[in-house]
Amino acid sequence: MKCWRRGPDWLGDFPVVVTGASAPRVTSVIMTVEATRFADPHQRTDNGHARGGRPVIGISSYTERAQWGTWDTPALLLPRRYGDSVAAAGGIPVLLPPFPGIEHAALRLDGLILCGGGDIDPAEFEAAPHPETGGIRPERDAAEFALVSAALERGLPLLGICRGMQVLNVALGGTLHQHLPSVVGHDGHCPIPGSYGSHLVRVAPGSQLSGILGGAGQLDELPVPTHHHQGIDRLGDGLIATAWAADGVIEAVEFAAPEQTGQRFALGVQWHPEAGTDPRLFRALVAAAKSLAGAAA
Repeated sequence: MKCWRRGPDWLGDFPVVVTGASAPRVTSVIMTVEATRFADPHQRTDNGHARGGRPVIGISSYTERAQWGTWDTPALLLPRRYGDSVAAAGGIPVLLPPFPGIEHAALRLDGLILCGGGDIDPAEFEAAPHPETGGIRPERDAAEFALVSAALERGLPLLGICRGMQVLNVALGGTLHQHLPSVVGHDGHCPIPGSYGSHLVRVAPGSQLSGILGGAGQLDELPVPTHHHQGIDRLGDGLIATAWAADGVIEAVEFAAPEQTGQRFALGVQWHPEAGTDPRLFRALVAAAKSLAGAAA
């Protein structure tokens, strides 16, 4: 059903579609022209994009207790590698904290990265928690589901990394394997506590991912940095798998018909490109974001 929800003071009210628990989490967010005008600050162009030609890439961050100097307190965190990768690719990285209403920042972004991290609450895909499921942060789940909804509504270029790919899948009604060693019989996807392992992935020829990482007929398998104990079980609505590990675990997803969804760039990878030496996924995201910003100018 459709109901009205109160947004921030500068945005006003907007309608959202409320769905049942078993339906995709993505909602339809409808913004008025007047609302987007009020959202534009003085340092942005009339279409809301950054001046200077460098696209603004939002990166989801999270809240954890942290220590630095003499301090030991809750902090907003993001491994620096994400920001470094975006900056090296020509984008401007902006951290997005897991606060209510953070999805409205999508009006001022040119692209979005959903980063890795702890497990999604299995209640979000109607499952009981596995004994090994942990690190659940409900406020982060809520913020990132809302960011996915806003990004898809706007057609923002989107890259989901590790947990981020899983968030995209669950947001679209998919489910997860909560502990892969119980499914595949080994811990090769997370072999080293506190560090990254490596394994090969096979990429589907003709996919958007293949075009970025090698092109049709040029790519068979490639090594990737890995650290995850969960993975995709049932694919979300509209998604297809485009890379797999040797044990059959899904390692990448994209939309089956991007021309119909309006998502010119929307990918999820189970590995951690920010921890490797291959910058092509970040370059492709920034290029897509720059194209979007230029089209809106």
